[in-house]
Amino acid sequence: MAKNLKLALFLVAFVAGLAALELGKGGFYIGKHEGDTLHLLQMVLRMAAGDVPHRDFHTPIGFMALWPIVVFLKAGLGVGRAMLAAQLLVAAVLLPAIWWVAASRFRGGWAFLFGAAVLVLSLALVHGETDTSVSISMHYNRWAWAVSWLVIATALVPARKDVRANPVADGVVIGIGMALLALIKVTYFVGFAPAVLVAVLASRQPRILLTALISGLGVAALATLVMGGAFWGNYLSDLLVVRASTVRPQPSLPFGAVVAAPAYMAGSLVAVLGVVLLRQSGRAQAGLVLLLLVPGFFYVTYQNYANDPQWLGLLGAALWALAPRRGRSNGLGWDLHQATRLTAMAALILAAPSMLNLAYSPFRHAVADPAEYAPMLPGAGINQDLLIKRSRTRQVLAQMPIDGPGTPFAAYTDADMHADSAVTFQGENLPICTLQVGAVPWYTAMADDLIASGLARGKTVLTADLLSAFWLYGAFEPLPGASPWYYGGLPGWEAADYLLVPLCPMAAPVRKMILEEVTRRATPLTEVRRNQMYILYQK
Repeated sequence: MAKNLKLALFLVAFVAGLAALELGKGGFYIGKHEGDTLHLLQMVLRMAAGDVPHRDFHTPIGFMALWPIVVFLKAGLGVGRAMLAAQLLVAAVLLPAIWWVAASRFRGGWAFLFGAAVLVLSLALVHGETDTSVSISMHYNRWAWAVSWLVIATALVPARKDVRANPVADGVVIGIGMALLALIKVTYFVGFAPAVLVAVLASRQPRILLTALISGLGVAALATLVMGGAFWGNYLSDLLVVRASTVRPQPSLPFGAVVAAPAYMAGSLVAVLGVVLLRQSGRAQAGLVLLLLVPGFFYVTYQNYANDPQWLGLLGAALWALAPRRGRSNGLGWDLHQATRLTAMAALILAAPSMLNLAYSPFRHAVADPAEYAPMLPGAGINQDLLIKRSRTRQVLAQMPIDGPGTPFAAYTDADMHADSAVTFQGENLPICTLQVGAVPWYTAMADDLIASGLARGKTVLTADLLSAFWLYGAFEPLPGASPWYYGGLPGWEAADYLLVPLCPMAAPVRKMILEEVTRRATPLTEVRRNQMYILYQK
């Protein structure tokens, strides 16, 4: 009991310490991923204004990835502090489950390490990898990993024999956890549900299964009550749109590379070895569950940008806890206790660079020099508490080919190399150009010009680009039915007053796709404004 109290106090102190680090700055200072941040801003600000995701705008992201931020926006915080406060809310809500899983599944320092790792996933200020910049990008992946660690540890690792079993607590963690995964990012639910279900059924504890079903369905019913009866159908529709999208078949590497590329092969082999050792140790049930989890680990990693395998730390902790007693050997003469724990340490070593980067990110944020940052939304009042590195606001860099006709490199031109970006619209060949750095000045300059023209007041626009965020900078109104991040089709087109064609978009291939779709619709368009930044057409 004293150990469990120490663990509880440690977890509370851990959250309090990171809360002081994150909120003590009075704002949120990020160093990269402006595009992802603008995507998030569009969704949470629209929700705070009363819009409902999947009904008023398209997104494959579940509303529980956004709602914690919206709560604090409605309470009067600026977007920067609301994002930080949302992290703390998530950690606080998960705290009882973190304590229970850590205390019931792990011994000694491992309970503290597991609990701290889940809190790091909840509270970190970077998505992972080893790049030391601070970012809110893909916060939902971290939150989903935190919940996944709790669910999988509960399902995979049996409760310690010296801890009083509590199947109701286990069922609540599994049921609510799986429901949250479905409502944060459904990829995690799909990837892990088969293994978790098999684990619960194989445990032969009907109270766990019953409690999990009741608690999970309870969360689903609550979501239906809050979001409306059409919520699930709309959510599924958005997911199907994204699945059929050709804009981004996968966020980063192909699936085969995530499993077998040099950067990932060692982790894949460790996972497979873990399955083998568990089976040889007589832990057939755990070995089967882990065998079913491995494809889920690969799939979720494949679906996440940068393909960061955050499951490695969980695998290491679980293998350590599942190691058999000393004295048992396999056919090769290996001591299975030692072999399993060495495999666990290998997983932890492979996980260390990303986990350490996550853990250190709040400290980097705490020592950021405010003089080196500028607001992401200049002139936005309370929402100017979200700031970006000045090095990304005081320059606009683009990538464009210099091998076209009339250039010294014309002989080396291959039209196929630019086929995904080259587009002719309204009888005009548009320049091939892609914005690399400077999203904030890019949006600000165009929005200021549109406001000065008098054309944007009270009107809506569809932008032929990956994002359509001009309304965040005071130009136009939010477009009903739009997609804050483009996945395909022409969502919101019927409600748009204008089509804006940037001459150097954030994603030239997306510009081409949208303009080709507009051409197929054969909607009459009239050019009303043109400059070095964009062409504006009125419907």
